[in-house]
Amino acid sequence: MSEKLVWDQVQTYAEGLVPSRSTELAAMEAHAKQERFPIIGPACGQFCYLAARMIGARNVFELGSGFGYSTAWFARAVRENGGGTVHHVVWDQALSRRAKEHLAKLGVDDQVQFHIGEAVHTLKEQPGPFDLIFNDIDKQGYPDSLPVIASKLRKGGLLIIDNMLWHGQVFDPTDDSPDNGGVREFTRRITSDPQWIVSLVPLRDGMIVAMRG
Repeated sequence: MSEKLVWDQVQTYAEGLVPSRSTELAAMEAHAKQERFPIIGPACGQFCYLAARMIGARNVFELGSGFGYSTAWFARAVRENGGGTVHHVVWDQALSRRAKEHLAKLGVDDQVQFHIGEAVHTLKEQPGPFDLIFNDIDKQGYPDSLPVIASKLRKGGLLIIDNMLWHGQVFDPTDDSPDNGGVREFTRRITSDPQWIVSLVPLRDGMIVAMRG
């Protein structure tokens, strides 16, 4: 049995363990597949929901939110934790409108504050502190986002960073592309900084989960 087959089987198995989703969330997954729009997918979504529930997160900031798929998982957790705010941030007005429509159908839009602008700059402008920050911006921007994140995340709060395997390119020593370099440098910085407790979760394209000590 090849390593690739084992990897694919693990990912399919993990996704199969996720409880049934609502019709709207399933439709979002189908749209993402049809349009080849990158979303975190159900296994990572369930993991994000679980992490937010475990720490009782009520103030969540997303650096890069797409059409609201990851937002939906965080908003559900925040509501079940007693209510609060998930900050949804995108550059595009149309994408923001689309997210509002999906989240309204899911009945969690009252937990979401919508922003249009550059994600790290928007985070700088928010008072914080946040219980959980999710990072899914352009990968070459990952390293420079870390100091801002550290200044806005409460002690004991969680940082979740997506695409930390970068489609397997992190294993290729000849790949010096800006995105791959951003993922590698971010990983180096956060794992060498004693204020962070870090672990890599090998779901889908890899998530680093870090607690600010």
